Amino acid sequence: MSFFAVLFALLIEQVRPLGRRNAVHDGIRHWAQWVRQAFNAGQSRHGVVIWALAVGLPVLVASLVHWLLSAYSLLLTLAWAVAVLYVTLGFRQFSHHFTAIRTALETGDMPAARSALAEWQGVPIDSVSEADLVSQAISCSVKAVHRHVLGVLVCFVALWMLGLGPAGAVLFRLADHMARSSCTQGQNGLMVLTAPLHADVCTVARRMWRWINHLPARATALTFAVVGNFEEAVANWRQESDVAEDANDAIVLAAAAGAMNVKWGEALDSGLSTPQLAHLTSLVGLVWRSVVLWMLFLALVMLTRSVGP
Repeated sequence: MSFFAVLFALLIEQVRPLGRRNAVHDGIRHWAQWVRQAFNAGQSRHGVVIWALAVGLPVLVASLVHWLLSAYSLLLTLAWAVAVLYVTLGFRQFSHHFTAIRTALETGDMPAARSALAEWQGVPIDSVSEADLVSQAISCSVKAVHRHVLGVLVCFVALWMLGLGPAGAVLFRLADHMARSSCTQGQNGLMVLTAPLHADVCTVARRMWRWINHLPARATALTFAVVGNFEEAVANWRQESDVAEDANDAIVLAAAAGAMNVKWGEALDSGLSTPQLAHLTSLVGLVWRSVVLWMLFLALVMLTRSVGP
């Protein structure tokens, strides 16, 4: 059933994507904001309480609904999984940014490309070369693909196989949201508090996100390696240190760059090319091959279970 849930959710999302502002995502933001404001009293333990309520309660609800529906109707169970995946999984939740940047670069409109990238990153971009802009666009795109598609798939499959239904998709997306909404990206890559939150809210949210994202990030990196240049992807991956603050994102970015034969950071192979406009097209192919690989994996799991003892 997990295969059909993902397939139907992706198809529906392509035909009728959620708007950039929609009731579901707005409700999630308001829920997280209300929990932070209602339970933040400035003590260290409140960071754990806030995260547990903001993330744990929706995850529990997703599982309970799955269990209740599975006792009555297989069709309703599938419909619930599709509905949850529809609001948590999908390209169209971020692809408009990527399309705007690529279109502007293809027409040579650098100001429009900078403006689109600035809107995506949420920070002003006054002057940047085309190579740097492409590099940043690839970085944003790879992170978005992981956080909106591949990472969601990994957590969904993992918890589905444990009998928790679509709770994994909810867990991944809400943990990501809490980490980003409780802290904001400041200058020089430093994380700063979103006023008037207590420091422990940000600390707990970031720590939980690192733990939850540990396996999905490496699964995404491995997927990129399998469908791309395996040798270079693994070589880039091995350069990244797990003690880095952003190790999960760094591993995903490094593997994606190696899979596309793009020089990223201090690449080992000097023969790799610097980021160019053509690599944006290569990224699209890499992503779709990754999704196809996961769909094949889900189909294989479903087939194995159907013919098992």
